[in-house]
Amino acid sequence: MSRHKNVFGNPIHPKVSRDAHSKKQGYIRKFGDDGTKVYSLSAFDNPVLSPVFGVKNLELHEGGEALDEKKGIVVGNIRMGFGHYRIAMAIASAVHQRGYTPYWFDLNAFQHSTGGKVVEHLNGLYSLGSRLSQKYALFNKLYWEPLNYEGFKKLSYNAADQKIAELHAPLAVGLPKEMPFIATHAWPAQAAIHAGMTNVINMIPDNWPMALHLAEGSLHTVQSPSSLLGYRLLREMAGRGELSKPMPAKDICCVGHYIDHELTANLEADTAARLARFKAKAARRLLISVGGAGAQFEIIAELLRSYTGMLAAGKLAVYLNVGDHTSVWDHLKAAVPELEGLATTHFDDWEGTKAFCNSALTQNVTGLHVFRHANKFSAVYSTNLLMRSCDVLITKPSELAFYPVPKLFIKRVGGHERWGAIRSAELGDGTYEMENLAAAKQVLDLMIQEDDILSVQCDYILRAHKAGVYNGAYEIVERALQRSGRS
Repeated sequence: MSRHKNVFGNPIHPKVSRDAHSKKQGYIRKFGDDGTKVYSLSAFDNPVLSPVFGVKNLELHEGGEALDEKKGIVVGNIRMGFGHYRIAMAIASAVHQRGYTPYWFDLNAFQHSTGGKVVEHLNGLYSLGSRLSQKYALFNKLYWEPLNYEGFKKLSYNAADQKIAELHAPLAVGLPKEMPFIATHAWPAQAAIHAGMTNVINMIPDNWPMALHLAEGSLHTVQSPSSLLGYRLLREMAGRGELSKPMPAKDICCVGHYIDHELTANLEADTAARLARFKAKAARRLLISVGGAGAQFEIIAELLRSYTGMLAAGKLAVYLNVGDHTSVWDHLKAAVPELEGLATTHFDDWEGTKAFCNSALTQNVTGLHVFRHANKFSAVYSTNLLMRSCDVLITKPSELAFYPVPKLFIKRVGGHERWGAIRSAELGDGTYEMENLAAAKQVLDLMIQEDDILSVQCDYILRAHKAGVYNGAYEIVERALQRSGRS
């Protein structure tokens, strides 16, 4: 089916369709054409995630296990920043909790295929844009934020993606057609659909409706009621001032936030421990996760500079996860030289990181702890482990906006992210977005020195949990199993 000519009954202008075709041909000239090839995928243990929740990596070379059609669920993803990987880990966790095997299908990992090369190229462009947006305010204002907020919103953007997804499809052709395929990005979902798979679920990560996230032929899931309405109506996707033909009701559902089983199952105990620390006047614990783009580096550096005295005096604890980016830590040390002497580093020591996270659940923690892992799975999942024992997560309003931990939101990267902070602020488990250092510092001072803001957020986390708000990963797995007749 030529999905680049029509999206949910909304016709695409012929020029857009021709441009999409030309773009696909350009990628073929650059990266080759494997459209007639059927790739044979086999499963290998993931050294980080297999012991945690049984993840098996799907790879192109021989020597691995054959896929278990009855007990396997494919988790389609790409590593574009940490966000889609983190959501994929949440789904893999829920798959494992239901007694099934999560197969990790990462488009970035298939570097010898045309589709893998295209995704790597596009990911590189996105990463470059993210870095430039942090470095040049004018670039961010005039290009990057409008692209993320308006450009990715258009049905014409999705039409082009659908044509390019034909290049990704050969990677999924060899998968069993009826095996559940749960995607955390539209590209692997589109690839699976083009490959003829019949049970595809497309997890939409953002709370702001964008055609970028559509994969017609799949079941779309969203995390909030407002997102449900926006995607159901394909809000403003046909163009400014124009109404789109709605997405059929059968193609979309609201499931709740995409959260790991380990975090959801321990939510009440972790929240109780948090409240007990407040009552005991224990050192407040801040968790800061910084991606490769160094999002809001200046704000984070200045916040850390403000609290070096408290860190040195043992009156504050900071968990700083720089992922797999040593340069972020180097730049922070250069900006705030005092940090190096205060830091306990946890570098490429996965077992040590897990031991620290486990002990922090019951023991006192003070000082600055810096985490860096070259392995991308350890780099991402460290934040999830640290989340359980932190008192407040300081983050831009990305995928972390939906997690069940008290949150302070600093300035977004891309206009679409603002709606994650709005969702959290209205739900009560996070602040609204603090768009400058002074605002962030004011709120953080109160969070450190007084208990009321964080206590209220903890209360609303418990209320939301009771209402099933954080059960999205469970709901998606259950729907995948129902659609395959396994539940």
